[in-house]
Amino acid sequence: MKTYKNNDLDFLHVYLISDFHHHQEEPITKQVEKALQGGVRAVQLREKGLSPKELLAQALEIKPIIEKYDAKLFINDRADIAEIAGADGVQLTETSVPAGEIKDKFPNLIIGVSTHAKEGALLAEAEGADFITFSPIYETPSKIYFGPPQGPEKLGEIVKSVHLPVLALGGIKLNRVPEVLKQGAHGVAVISGIWDSQDIKQKAYEYMHHFRGVTS
Repeated sequence: MKTYKNNDLDFLHVYLISDFHHHQEEPITKQVEKALQGGVRAVQLREKGLSPKELLAQALEIKPIIEKYDAKLFINDRADIAEIAGADGVQLTETSVPAGEIKDKFPNLIIGVSTHAKEGALLAEAEGADFITFSPIYETPSKIYFGPPQGPEKLGEIVKSVHLPVLALGGIKLNRVPEVLKQGAHGVAVISGIWDSQDIKQKAYEYMHHFRGVTS
């Protein structure tokens, strides 16, 4: 089973989670390429309204663009689709199949786990996750189901409790990046912060700028 050091996962500094409806007039390949041109090197395909067949088709559609920029593609929750599509990793939830079981069956995949409490973070680490996201840090519609914002101080507690890279997720607008990095976050997971922008490439560049010269 492959293990990673934090600096092996520097491509996760800005972990862009897909939400393609913001720019419906553009092909998704064009949207993804703009983000990659801005410096993003990790994209999670998380289009929950798609059937497994449609999700695979979309993964296969954007994979060549991901490869062109030497970036990494993650598939939400479906390790089987990630494997078939030639993706680099899978993002699990706290209710998914345990990370260790996915590692055993799909040893080449990088495993991320979405967590919302210290217990979940510790469990993800124990089960063999390579990194975790922790949310919600700030108020955000995409994470309202998981309760009120936990704040940057709670993020700091999670960072101290595990040895994995922790990505801050939930309302991470550009001006909040320094605050979560101060708490020890390895990076930020972003949805609307980039996709809501009229200039995806520029906004991606501005997020990535926080990590210029950063080593972990």
